[in-house]
Amino acid sequence: MSDSNVFALGAQGLKLDTEADIGKHTAPLKENTSITTINLTGNTLGAPACAALAPLLSAQKNLQTAQLADIFTSRLLSEIPPALDSLLTALLPLEKLETVDLSDNAFGLNTVAPLESFLSQHVPLRHLILNNNGLGPEAGIKVANALSALADRKAEARKQGREVPDLETVVCGRNRLETGSMAAWTRAYQAHRKGIRVVKMVQNGIRPQGIATLLSLEGLGGCESLETVDLQDNTFTSLGVQALAAVLPKWKGLRELGLGDLLLGARGMGVVVDALGQGKNQELRVLRVQYNEIDSRAVGKLVQIVQKGALEGLRRAELNGNKFSEDDEGVEKLREILEERKEEKGEDGEWGIDELSDLEEESDEDEDEEEEEEVKEERELKAEKVLKDADQEEAANVSQKKDADVDELAERIGKTEMV
Repeated sequence: MSDSNVFALGAQGLKLDTEADIGKHTAPLKENTSITTINLTGNTLGAPACAALAPLLSAQKNLQTAQLADIFTSRLLSEIPPALDSLLTALLPLEKLETVDLSDNAFGLNTVAPLESFLSQHVPLRHLILNNNGLGPEAGIKVANALSALADRKAEARKQGREVPDLETVVCGRNRLETGSMAAWTRAYQAHRKGIRVVKMVQNGIRPQGIATLLSLEGLGGCESLETVDLQDNTFTSLGVQALAAVLPKWKGLRELGLGDLLLGARGMGVVVDALGQGKNQELRVLRVQYNEIDSRAVGKLVQIVQKGALEGLRRAELNGNKFSEDDEGVEKLREILEERKEEKGEDGEWGIDELSDLEEESDEDEDEEEEEEVKEERELKAEKVLKDADQEEAANVSQKKDADVDELAERIGKTEMV
């Protein structure tokens, strides 16, 4: 791809309010209708500017990638929907557009409608990147439901004889999706289960019950083509760990697993290692388990399965922020193994162990504290179950209206201003 086929205003900090403002930069789009990549990232576009840009975008029939991250900084909430609608309506008919990045834009309930419409209809979509959009659980449900609808559109197009790509990548991190939207996301992933390969949902405030729902066989657990799963900075504890352990052996093509800052604990890490020790994840290259209160025993257990050949593809382990010393015997052995593999392969990329600059020293009290924490966690899980059962009983008479009720709730909350 030559530079002549890239239209880029990236990171110039331009404030483009009007048709005249955007018109100063659009000559390349008028002169060349073979653009494959458009990059507007790091500028701020008003509704009139987007309306003027729209027909120029829709003329780019070869467009493959739209990088639209951080394009509404300083805009009022009322400005974003019409601006976004102009851009996405123009992009909708482009049959080669497979990658869309809309990160770092505010898409709460008041602004998500144009995105929802686009995602439910854009059949060529292969890679979706939505990072740091402030969705919240209600808007998150709308996005997930749109992706479920997209699966139906893709299936219809295939029946008509069209070549349609699978939805392979979903990046939706730092969006406050929370446990409340996980049922909708589970349905979305199930709808795309044959093709989905990369899922990154970091820092979304998802608690153990939501993690268990997401990882169930009706969700990511049924997506056997997964190559990257990154759920860092949510909350697993034992419930999430058990759910993960149950599905790990099904992800035979998994290459990267992100489990950092999930409250795994030493015992939780042991459960994960046992699952990996079954030898079903030989393609796994990168394991990220930083800041999980993992101790030297859990590291030693990881080393044992690596030595036994359970993770022949492992190249990198990220262990910083846990409870062992930098010169721990297990860490040194793992470092040695990974360095030997790098020499044998002679390939670049991510190798070895990360910088261990923020370790905690393991104390004699850690084991007792962990046992106390497990007892506390069991009590919390029992309490959650009681509340869940009560909620189900209360909702029993309206269970058949679930989707309609969710829609009504979203419409009602949509009248409030997004945080």
